[in-house]
Amino acid sequence: MRPRIGSNLRMDIFRKRRWRKLRQEPWPEVWRPLASRRAPLYGLLPDALRAQLEGLVQIFLAEKSFEGCGGLVIGDEIRLAIASQACLLQLRPDADLYPRLDTVLVYPGAFVTEHSYEDEGLVTEITEEYLGESWDSGALVLSWADIVRDAENLGEGYNVVLHEFAHQLDEENHDADGTPLLPDAALAADWARVCGAAYAELCAEIERDIEPYFDPYAAEHPAEFFAVLTEEFFAGPHDLRTNKPDLYDVFSRFYHLDPANWAGPENR
Repeated sequence: MRPRIGSNLRMDIFRKRRWRKLRQEPWPEVWRPLASRRAPLYGLLPDALRAQLEGLVQIFLAEKSFEGCGGLVIGDEIRLAIASQACLLQLRPDADLYPRLDTVLVYPGAFVTEHSYEDEGLVTEITEEYLGESWDSGALVLSWADIVRDAENLGEGYNVVLHEFAHQLDEENHDADGTPLLPDAALAADWARVCGAAYAELCAEIERDIEPYFDPYAAEHPAEFFAVLTEEFFAGPHDLRTNKPDLYDVFSRFYHLDPANWAGPENR
């Protein structure tokens, strides 16, 4: 007698079949120069990884929606620039493709967000300008002008797309604490030791007015440390491997990538 298949299992089987079909859909030739221009790390990938990334991008574009804000019109160039970089973080074996994300909102440039915080019963409203923001409500917001700037300045260690999608990885366990879902106990132990020590050292340097190796923004919170280190790992891998080899090692083991070995001179 054939067993009954639960709804979750049915969805999982359907999803795997759909993903397999999407992975096999070839990219239009016009996409490759667009991706190389606006997501230059795509052009540095070894052939096997590039083919894997292209399959993931097909899934991403089929499952996530894009919305232009502030009058921005969304086209293939914008969609590819974002998807090609977001999927770099998903080249890990059995990685899910941002299951909590539904929509990517894109502004022409930096955007203004209003926040409130409470201190001893006093609520203060503040307005701040952002280049990107990851929400826990299924959306992520990006500035197109800064995506373009990062692509034109590859190697500086900044990448707003990688930063915000790293937050999405961090939030998959519903706890944005700078520790994404790790594949095994050995990496979890090394991650806590290496990242914990590096974060404490960064905070101590800032407190003592010593110029830090990393962007000082990484000291705001362990979640920001993870996002900034993800930028460094992909956009400045040679420097990170040379100056912080322990950090490079744990990030390489997590992402299952070694970008310092496939990145060209322009990414030094």
